[in-house]
Amino acid sequence: MRLALLLIIFVSSACSQTDWQRWKKEEISYKIPDDYRKREYSFVSENIQEFLIKSLTNTYWFFISDLDGDNCPFHPSCSAFLLESVKETNILQGTLMFFDRFTRDMNLIDKKKHYPVIKNGRYFDPPAFYTLNSDTLISNLSDNFLR
Repeated sequence: MRLALLLIIFVSSACSQTDWQRWKKEEISYKIPDDYRKREYSFVSENIQEFLIKSLTNTYWFFISDLDGDNCPFHPSCSAFLLESVKETNILQGTLMFFDRFTRDMNLIDKKKHYPVIKNGRYFDPPAFYTLNSDTLISNLSDNFLR
């Protein structure tokens, strides 16, 4: 018992703070990083389809996404899903795929049963899962799951 008491006294005196070395104030930042807000809101485009999609995406970012914050449970995010789906299909099918995705975003029940979870905790749900081109689906699945 005496040995344990001597050991505690020795360790506490050996590791104590000295007079000449003061503790420093730690600068703590409580700001939540907002990397999702670093977006390009320009309307530069080569054709009318790109201009319409960029306009729709900017409207979505400004009125919905920026107000809601980074709360999309899916990867890619809903706005990125819109851009990718229009690139893979056309403007009408891509917009319909986006609205289907947006309604699935609001569903709170049984998401874990329908979507695989990737490492950042979001559900993996790319536009290639909803196109009718089987070659695109197989290549995207192999790229994302078979690594």
